[in-house]
Amino acid sequence: MTEPQVVHGRRTAAGEVAVICSDLLRIDTTNEGEGRGRGERPAAEHVAALLADVGIEPSVVESAPGRTSVLARIPGTDPAAPAFLIHGHLDVVPADPAEWRVHPFSGEVRDGCVWGRGAVDMKGTLAMTLAVVRQRMREGRRTRGDLVLAFLADEECTGDYGSRHVVSHHREIFTGCTEAVSESGGFSVTVAPGATGGKRVYPIATGERGTTWMRLTVQGKAGHGSKPNSDNAVAELCHAVSRLASHEWPVRLTAGVRALLDGLADALGTTIDHDRLDDEARRLGRVGTLFEGTIRNSANPTRLDAGYKVNVIPGTATAQVDGRYLPGTRDEFLATIDRLLGPKVTREFINYEEAPAADPAGPTFAALAGSLKAEDPQAHPVPYVMSGGTDAKSFHRIGIKSFGFAPLLLTPDLDYFGMFHGVDERVPVEGLRFGTRVLDRFLDTR
Repeated sequence: MTEPQVVHGRRTAAGEVAVICSDLLRIDTTNEGEGRGRGERPAAEHVAALLADVGIEPSVVESAPGRTSVLARIPGTDPAAPAFLIHGHLDVVPADPAEWRVHPFSGEVRDGCVWGRGAVDMKGTLAMTLAVVRQRMREGRRTRGDLVLAFLADEECTGDYGSRHVVSHHREIFTGCTEAVSESGGFSVTVAPGATGGKRVYPIATGERGTTWMRLTVQGKAGHGSKPNSDNAVAELCHAVSRLASHEWPVRLTAGVRALLDGLADALGTTIDHDRLDDEARRLGRVGTLFEGTIRNSANPTRLDAGYKVNVIPGTATAQVDGRYLPGTRDEFLATIDRLLGPKVTREFINYEEAPAADPAGPTFAALAGSLKAEDPQAHPVPYVMSGGTDAKSFHRIGIKSFGFAPLLLTPDLDYFGMFHGVDERVPVEGLRFGTRVLDRFLDTR
């Protein structure tokens, strides 16, 4: 590992960001879901120490043993200015070392990248935030309004132990915050990577689909497996799940997705046919992935549970479904689900979150876009809607609108979406350094 860069006797954000990232990746914060996992406590204590080192007084809070978050509020120069929040999560999804070229919890630097589970999602972003805040504190530079930091547990499940806990039990630290930045945006997607001087699109997330994780249950008649049974719970559930899985959801173009399509058409110098968006997504390749998952609702069966013996027809069968709906389509979505399931299937929410949205035409989006363009003359920032979900949903509950902004300059060969929860997750060192410069510029506008 290269030592942190020192300029005129001081450490720089760009110089220490890779070191911070590598150190965070070596701390295994695997979240297996449903309350199982390593816990975030060691990573939280490490983050708190980095903040305390530069004079910040962090609060280390626990929602359950080992399920730990770090909160801090740095006073600004103008008490009347609005506070601003940067939030991110400490936990990561599981990784099997046998599948990786390097150990996923090594934090190894190889081929110009920092490797490890969470490099993209999202310890690399946490490292950028920590590096920038530490440099600004050393230099005595403050934002105009208070800057609030939240390093959270449990985003990779429901957020019950993290973001949901802090907005319910530590709401006072977010007083005056109306906007925030977090993960899943601000990364580069190179257009025509083989061309000299190829353009780079930078999607900045201004919303995400709502979440409806559902448990489906069918009650039938238990009996012997060798006898006729017209009220077989397993069969009824399988028919319902099949109808759900084979349903072709119609395209629903929300304002956020339309803004993305317009921005992409302008950046690419082409037209995008709104009447054949699936074909257009395939034509546009990696750029097409920015909208292919957000032009319609979705409901994917993910789990089936029934029975205990091959010759016994069980009286109950259950399934789980990951449902996602676009802003403004909740009622239509749920009505379609109920129609497809039929009267014999009951559903309940395992997890429900509304679809949050921020303003793509407001001054904060303009400041985010301007910070990118100042560091990359080839940058074409565009608004986009995330197909998945983040802790932004929890902060939406208390009136804070989040932008997905984790600025990162990627080489054309690196597939950002493919590395999310994927094998050989890694982030370029130069990309992290770029991100610190962009984030620092943006904080100058707060």
